[in-house]
Amino acid sequence: MQNNKKELKPGKIISVQGPVVDVHFTDVVDVPDIHHVILVTSTDGREITLEVAEHVPGNIARCIAVQSTLNIQRHALGKPTGKQVEIPVGDCLYQRVINCIGQPLDKGGKIESKFYSPIRRSDTSTKVPDFRKEKRKLDEILETGIKIIDLLYPLVKGTKTGILGGAGLGKSVLMLEIIQHIVHKHQGSCVFAGIGERLREGNELYYELREHNLHTKTMMVFGQMNDPPGARQAVAMTGITMAEAVQKQNKDVIFFADNVFRFIQAGAEISTLLGRVPSETGYQPTLIAESSEFHERIRDSQGVGGSITSIEAVYVPADDLTDPAVVAVFTFLNSLMVLSRERVQMGLYPAIDPLQSSSSNLDPDIVGQRHYDVSQEVIRLFQRYEELRRIVMVIGIDELSKADRLLYERARKIQNFLTQPFAVAEKFTGKKGDHVEIRKTLDGCERILGGQMDKKPEGDFYMIGALT
Repeated sequence: MQNNKKELKPGKIISVQGPVVDVHFTDVVDVPDIHHVILVTSTDGREITLEVAEHVPGNIARCIAVQSTLNIQRHALGKPTGKQVEIPVGDCLYQRVINCIGQPLDKGGKIESKFYSPIRRSDTSTKVPDFRKEKRKLDEILETGIKIIDLLYPLVKGTKTGILGGAGLGKSVLMLEIIQHIVHKHQGSCVFAGIGERLREGNELYYELREHNLHTKTMMVFGQMNDPPGARQAVAMTGITMAEAVQKQNKDVIFFADNVFRFIQAGAEISTLLGRVPSETGYQPTLIAESSEFHERIRDSQGVGGSITSIEAVYVPADDLTDPAVVAVFTFLNSLMVLSRERVQMGLYPAIDPLQSSSSNLDPDIVGQRHYDVSQEVIRLFQRYEELRRIVMVIGIDELSKADRLLYERARKIQNFLTQPFAVAEKFTGKKGDHVEIRKTLDGCERILGGQMDKKPEGDFYMIGALT
């Protein structure tokens, strides 16, 4: 390894093409390893971090810049550090906002830490748990207080949940609401990674957390839309590194990533800039490898130490769930919550489509027999409702049989009951956000399914909390 060398000789910048920088070294042994850092100073005095992406014949290290390459001069010195990108980790990051290389973004002063950790994992020393032997307990369920999630897509410690949807369907709002409920209820540690999303959303989240005094247990890292692709890809690795550091302290941590599609998209941009031939679908040839490099680090530690539970927003281009990037992400997820444009138009929030979504956590051994039975009955009712809805659109509700009409009306009541006012949307809706316990959600569903609410109009169930 180059860390053991007595002297690391600098190279010279010979080419800058956007975020791609070529650094030439005199001798082949001086060329830094893949993912190692080279530092270069621009003419305006900025120190720019370059990460080695590949080796090119002629003793050239082809690098991806994490910051803007504006004002890098040809023949400027590129100084290798002999190590990968390392960030400060530990309790010093609570209440702080950093970028992908560990620099503060919140004007809160320098981050002092005794411990630093590389953001990429190349070793195989960490034992990967055998999920086939892993037994989960009922008390490992994380209650979100959001009815439709707790009922149909329960969060379990150490699992991965994806919120999938196109533009404007409420992925970020739903994620912020989950953060509010979980940090309030469980007082656990939370890591938020803003991957290639809007700077405005990150700013709003920061002040929202401060307003509700939730920032004391939250760490935040951002690589936003206006950053180079190197930063947008590295920020996902930085976020999971922060979560791993909390896990090593024997604590449970919830890792929020908004948006994992942007991580894949940044990888595709880098792949194109490096001149790699794309796959037939236009994405990078390393699509699955990059997705697995990120997701395989999110796991439970099999009862030893803490766990990482991830909730990931996934942008779906043109609402196409068969997009290769989306498929590459959701193959790693335990639960899929697919947001529906049709439900948004109907005003059903959260706009989760119960017939397109699924969860492997919905198991009697995990949630209990009662919860499982109610959830399955609700899904069956929604399936029958979808069939009846198409008939009603053609012939009208009066042509249904008495039994079918009863099912149709109960399904609409359940559909309305699973909507909920959000705390993060209070200023827009004027309705106070509500946290509903799982047992109250189950009670409400059982009462509607059992016919106790047949005389109430369906409008009474819209945007309420628990049934009174």
